[in-house]
Amino acid sequence: MIASNSNTFGNWGVMALKQMDRSRQARGQMMERAGYGPRPTPSTVLHREPGLKLRRYGPQAAEGPAVLLVPAPIKRAYIWDLAPEVSVVRRWIERGYRVYMAEWEPLEDSAVAPGCGLADYAGRPLDACRRAIAEDGAGGRPVIAGHSLGGVLAAIHSCLHPEALCATILLESPLHFQPGSCCFNRLVEATPDAHQLAERFGHVPGAFLNTMSALAEPMAFQWERWTDRWLSLGDPQAFTSHMQVERWTHDEFALPGRLFGDIVESLYRRDEFMQGSLMVGGRRVGPKELSTPLLSVIDPRSKLVPPAAVLPFHEAAASPRKQVLHYGGDVGVNLQHVGVLVGRSAHARIWPAIFDWLDGGQQ
Repeated sequence: MIASNSNTFGNWGVMALKQMDRSRQARGQMMERAGYGPRPTPSTVLHREPGLKLRRYGPQAAEGPAVLLVPAPIKRAYIWDLAPEVSVVRRWIERGYRVYMAEWEPLEDSAVAPGCGLADYAGRPLDACRRAIAEDGAGGRPVIAGHSLGGVLAAIHSCLHPEALCATILLESPLHFQPGSCCFNRLVEATPDAHQLAERFGHVPGAFLNTMSALAEPMAFQWERWTDRWLSLGDPQAFTSHMQVERWTHDEFALPGRLFGDIVESLYRRDEFMQGSLMVGGRRVGPKELSTPLLSVIDPRSKLVPPAAVLPFHEAAASPRKQVLHYGGDVGVNLQHVGVLVGRSAHARIWPAIFDWLDGGQQ
């Protein structure tokens, strides 16, 4: 329906969605004033360009191996560093790593935005991050770790530069989109021509992405969140974490139209990455090009990124050393999809297992 009446939607619909974005951002700011904002680890910006800044966390004198964290380019990156007790950034620092994060920023006012597609996000910006990490004095090859769509970007980058990376860690990252494998197939059904729709938007508002996700998987984006809030009421720490994630869910920003079109058409509709036919910088990439050690974290209960959207790619990857970890969920995470980043059991069990796996590969 959206695509068939895109002229009308392109005028009134975009205006309405942008107003929804402003309303959601205002609500998030109100929640922050109520004390539910992030409590981030101190950091320094090492590199900046339109749409990206690279942060370094922890002491400059740290001498351990480096890790590059790659968030999804849809919402703000601080979900990786929400509060000291549930901060993935702090867990890496505690294990002696030099921690860097590729923090995506809105590109709406940038002249380079129209040409920014999937290949642009997974290629040159992450190249620039690796160069800045090397110039910062980090020795050896960094680990790259990504969550959700950020994991897709990390996986593509690993395919392009396996010799430059120590290992690849993918956290609930959808990589296989065979019909029926995950809810993203329903987004394809609702978006007949994503590139045409993106042209109408210019930049696809965060409210549109949020609405489409909720329609594609209402259990994950609506009912599970209300259940989590109810279960958190008797646990002050869980309730605070739930509300901090709620604040974060209002901190989305628009995607460049070309990136949105590439994601829907190349990944969701044609499954090109899994098929080994995704074109990035003149090269075809797929699981056979991913040859770094590979660790994938899945949630067997997930409807958003079920095992069927992850395991076929993981099994087909050329990595000589592979492992899959199962995350079982938490109370107080609001959206179970981010539980691996902010859940208490994830920090108690999953992250120690990830570090043990990395340590085992260095023996």
